Formats: sequence, C-alpha cells, structure tokens
Amino acid sequence: MSRPLSIPFLADQLRTEADAYLFLEELRWNGRPVCPHCGSVRKAYFLKPRNGASRKTRTGSESQRRVWKCADCRKQFSVLTGTIFHGSKIPVRLWVMVVFEMCHSKNGVAAKEIERKYGIDSKTAWFMLHRIREGMKREPMAGLLAGRVTADETWIGGKPSNRHGHKRGQGGQGKTDKTPVVALVCHETGEVRAEAIPDVTGDTLAKVMAEQVDAANTHLQTDSSSAYKKLGRQFASHSTVDHYAGEYVRGEGRQTRPRTSSASSSAASTARTTPSAATTPTATSPSSRSGTRRGR
Repeated sequence: MSRPLSIPFLADQLRTEADAYLFLEELRWNGRPVCPHCGSVRKAYFLKPRNGASRKTRTGSESQRRVWKCADCRKQFSVLTGTIFHGSKIPVRLWVMVVFEMCHSKNGVAAKEIERKYGIDSKTAWFMLHRIREGMKREPMAGLLAGRVTADETWIGGKPSNRHGHKRGQGGQGKTDKTPVVALVCHETGEVRAEAIPDVTGDTLAKVMAEQVDAANTHLQTDSSSAYKKLGRQFASHSTVDHYAGEYVRGEGRQTRPRTSSASSSAASTARTTPSAATTPTATSPSSRSGTRRGR
C-alpha cells in the first residue's frame, strides 16, 4: 500500500472479498485487531473457515468474511462490525471502490454516476452514498484520540425539585434521572469529545473508549472509580487521582492539598486562633501593680 491509491491499483489489490477484508483490516487495525464490543486489544483469535477459504452464512450462501473472536468478552466480530458497512449485503470490494470515489472526486459523486459505473441498482447507489456521507460527518473520519487522554463523567439535568410534579423522576437514594455524559480530553491536540451514555458501568465506558481512543498508544487518566479498573488494563498505561483524599489534579507542576478529617482541621484552626499559654501575657490587677510600686 505504499503506492498512491487509484482505481487501477484498488482493482488489482481487491480481486476477492477476502482481499477487501484484509485491506480494511490493515487500514483500521494496522495488524492489531481491536474488539468493537469491549474495546480489548489484548488478544483476538482468527476463526479460520473449515475449507480454508469461505464459510456458510445463515441463509446457506458462501461468504469470504474474515471473523475474529475476542479473548476477553468471547464475542465474534469482523472489521465491518460497528462501521457504516455493518449489516450490509453489498460486497465489501464495492464499498471500498465507492468510498474511494467519494473521497477522490473534487465535486462529489452522484448516485446515478455510481449506478452507471458499477452496474448496481439506483436505490443501492443512493443508500451507499448516504451511509458514506453519514460516516464523513466528523473530521477526520477515522481519527482516534491518542497520547495522554483524560476521561471523566458527569450528569446533565436540572434539579428534580425545580420541575413539575409529573416530570420528576422516580428518584430515591443513589439514583437520578439526569443524563450521564462522558467526556474525553486529548492533551496533545486539545480536542474534547463528549457523548451521552445510558449508564456509567465499565461495559458502557469500554464501548465508548473503543470507538474514540487508540488504547494501544494512549496513557489514560481517570479518577479512582471502579468502572475504570478493568478498562485501564487495556491501555498502554493508566493513572488515577483519589477524590476521597482531596486529590483532583496531578502533575504539570500543580499540587493539591490532601483532605483532612474534621477533628484534625478543627484542632488546627484552634491552634491558629488561640495563643498558647507560653506566649500569653499574664494579666495582673491594678492593686497588685500598685502594691509592687509601694514595695519598691
């Protein structure tokens, strides 16, 4: 793939569906498969077909799809899982060619042109172009955060007490009807990405990380939440701050003061405001002072 991409080059490289899968695996994973279900980069097993070339689908047809299995979550996946190509019956070779057409054409490509050029139905061409445009909304299209990345979550929403009675959530101790949002900050580029999530469990956070962060080349910084303990092992390194000890920032020349207990803080406050007996002058009555003068 050192040569510049072109239609003749792609046509020569992608002669079969298996070649198209290998081409996308090199672009997306660069030799190290990442599970799209749990985000694990530790180990993935390639499931080789029995005949060595293809496998039967649920409908009984033959497919050259390359399937992998994650060693952590034990789920199967391919390079198409979680992408705009997922669940499509259109050949992967055709997807790659049309994506190249979209990126290479200066003034864009019409669905009718794709229909004539590749001999497909007009609805198929229209569907493909709309999916590709959906995938190109964010720039860069496949950019993953890497380097030093800080992750944290918060809850967005007003106080339930300020809402009308019929709009208040069920509530209860430890529960809230606010929307949880996870934010990722890349310190190298300054880019911030935020996403609303259904909950803040480890599985949910792992899925967000797999979609947004290059775990193999990232130093992850989080708080000491238990949701990040297992997730942090998948990254190149992982450091935490302890909010219970009053620590919110670490490194970069900034320090935080550890939290002290209420008893020690009140004792320290008393020591600062109340002079000690050794330094407090002894008050004497006027009579004693006068008696001292008479004695002299």
